[in-house]
Amino acid sequence: MSTQTPALLISGLQKTYGNLNVLKGVDLTLTSGGIQGLVGLNGSGKTTTLECILGLQRFDQGEVSVLGLVPTDLYMAQGKVTAVFDSPSLNRNLTVRQCLQHASLLSKQSRRHPKELEKLLRLCQFSNFPIKTLSLGNKRRASIAHALISEPDLVIMDEPFNGLDAGGVDEVLLLIKTLNQERGTSFLLSSHQLPYLEDICSHLAILHEGKIIRSGEKSALLRSETNKVRLRTNDPVGAASALQTISGISCQPGTMDEEIWVSSDGMNAAEINSHLAEHRIPVYELATERASLGSLFRRLTQGSDS
Repeated sequence: MSTQTPALLISGLQKTYGNLNVLKGVDLTLTSGGIQGLVGLNGSGKTTTLECILGLQRFDQGEVSVLGLVPTDLYMAQGKVTAVFDSPSLNRNLTVRQCLQHASLLSKQSRRHPKELEKLLRLCQFSNFPIKTLSLGNKRRASIAHALISEPDLVIMDEPFNGLDAGGVDEVLLLIKTLNQERGTSFLLSSHQLPYLEDICSHLAILHEGKIIRSGEKSALLRSETNKVRLRTNDPVGAASALQTISGISCQPGTMDEEIWVSSDGMNAAEINSHLAEHRIPVYELATERASLGSLFRRLTQGSDS
């Protein structure tokens, strides 16, 4: 895969269902060898975007390039682009081994042996089990194994962590990291489980109401967020008034009684507490929220600093 060609390039993607505008000009670039996270509320257009990328849905306007191919030509990729969707859709009457063997036959590029992937995803004991007899978590594992049989250059995953226990999530995260670092595999991950995306992604994009409202390198996006302090006091109005006299501090009411959120570029929680003590305003609960993908996502999609 050429390092000069983006793994994925989307420009001005628009899609309507009747009178409903689902995608309103989506722009997104996934660099070769990157791990791109796509996050958004339910109904924001994440799955529709993935389906347009893969040629499963026609779109009204815009351009999509996947490894240099338009979606309708992806059959030419011969296993270089694979996908795992939220609802596993392997043939329910085939065994795990049969599904992997079938996928292997469809790929014309280098292939992994089914046994290798069964071991990698802890499916060895289920090798001869029909897909329909598996738990949701093991169906998810089988779907991921199915997508990796051809050693793809780009893997697209919709809610890859659904149905997995904590151990399973750790295994999938490690697998993605290993494939990315050792083989240069690119990933596009769509999920509502923000901590996992923050942990693994190199780049993030937030899709809201059919548009990408923020995107870029993870480190740069998180640097744009400030740590926040949540405090509770029996005098929230007085606390906010005392704090807002300080340059660089802003306060917002919380969702709980007697709760306020404090954003500050320069003061930490201890200094905030000390300042309020000087004004004889007692604080009975104090906690710092680290700047995170979750805090950025909430601020941008809920229109609130808290």
